Amino acid sequence: MSDPMHEDAAARFDPLRPKLMRVAYRMLGSVADAEDMVQEAFIRWMRADRAAVREPEAFLRRTVTRLCLDQLKSARRQRETYVGPWLPDPVVEEEDEEDVTLPLMLALERLSPLERAAFLLHDVFGLGFEEVAATIKRDPAACRQLATRARAHVREARPRFRIEKERGLEFAEAFFTASRSGDMKTLGAMLAADVSVHADGGGKRAAAIEPIIGFDAVIKVHEKLAALFQAHGSKLLRVGLVNGLPGFITLEADGELQTTALEIEDGKIAAIYVVRNPDKLRHLH
Repeated sequence: MSDPMHEDAAARFDPLRPKLMRVAYRMLGSVADAEDMVQEAFIRWMRADRAAVREPEAFLRRTVTRLCLDQLKSARRQRETYVGPWLPDPVVEEEDEEDVTLPLMLALERLSPLERAAFLLHDVFGLGFEEVAATIKRDPAACRQLATRARAHVREARPRFRIEKERGLEFAEAFFTASRSGDMKTLGAMLAADVSVHADGGGKRAAAIEPIIGFDAVIKVHEKLAALFQAHGSKLLRVGLVNGLPGFITLEADGELQTTALEIEDGKIAAIYVVRNPDKLRHLH
């Protein structure tokens, strides 16, 4: 027989799961790890004295944040040995209501775990510093300082202006067509002079070990890639927002998925982010 108390606990938890996932994913940059943290929070919720919990959402947000802070310590050690550029797991067609784009998530990687938590909870999720303090077990003044330091580090990663969504998706589709067909003239007209390419293969699929910087270098790489695409194929599966940026999902010749996200500034592509590591793409299947 089912336990009515457990059923009630699960019913109270399930509506909060998407919010908790947003917190965990932005803390960790990994969909699988975020799911693990939320599931662990669920287990702790089921074991808790729920009658003593006045605000389940605050209780669970604190639990998830603290679990993520612990997880970040081991994640940082793993990233020290990561092969090539590290990019967060791609999340496609998210509502992006918190305005956390891929460049901002990369900037968050440079923060300490506590700075990251204070910034996300206060600046992104809109919590007061009293609540932030209760969550990360620091006093409000210390949390204010953490958020201020974080803000200074990530200011440059904030988009100066957002490209309108439909225009951005048209840009992404045009980029796919030009890059796969070998139309370097059209492709070149879309690129900024200091454009960069960041490809995350994680040592599991071919990808540049270092970012590729500058117009000439990026065009040269795409000339070589276009020949491969034409010989072996690259199928467009979906155009959409990838971590808040215009982009697309493709099925590549090796039978694996790939995501491409485009950072667009002043009508030109300033950065191209490609995720090829199959471990980071499993949730998209």
